[in-house]
Amino acid sequence: MSIEKVKAYFKDYGLEGRIQEFDVSSATVELAAGALHCEPQRIAKTLSFLVNGRAVLVVAAGDARIDNPKYKAQFGAKAKMLSPGQVEGLVGHAVGGVCPFAVKDGAKVYLDVSLKRFETVFPACGSSNSAIELSIPELEQYSGFLEWVDVCKGYE
Repeated sequence: MSIEKVKAYFKDYGLEGRIQEFDVSSATVELAAGALHCEPQRIAKTLSFLVNGRAVLVVAAGDARIDNPKYKAQFGAKAKMLSPGQVEGLVGHAVGGVCPFAVKDGAKVYLDVSLKRFETVFPACGSSNSAIELSIPELEQYSGFLEWVDVCKGYE
């Protein structure tokens, strides 16, 4: 199970106790915000794309949307979301629990600048009913991200 991989990952850093699991779904931004009693924009959603046969994960604020021209300029390809089967196969997490932690080798993680306006954000932890609150420096440290990107709109 994907959440078990994420728990094991965070155990290496002594943070597994910070993972929150809910009795309700947190599979969408709105559901996660309800479960966490926080603003939807503070949900750090992980969007999964296919670029040259590889998974590209963009972690963005809950109120941000992909800006196609910015995305194409950054990645050199049109934004093409992974299918649910591809997500699990290439990333290692199922839709609803996709996160930048304990992902399969080859999956590349990017953080979108839409997150920088918050002190803490809430990414999922590998299941459709989990999350962890992380500061932006912690998200940088534990996500294994390659770089900050600016590929979203609608949050300004």
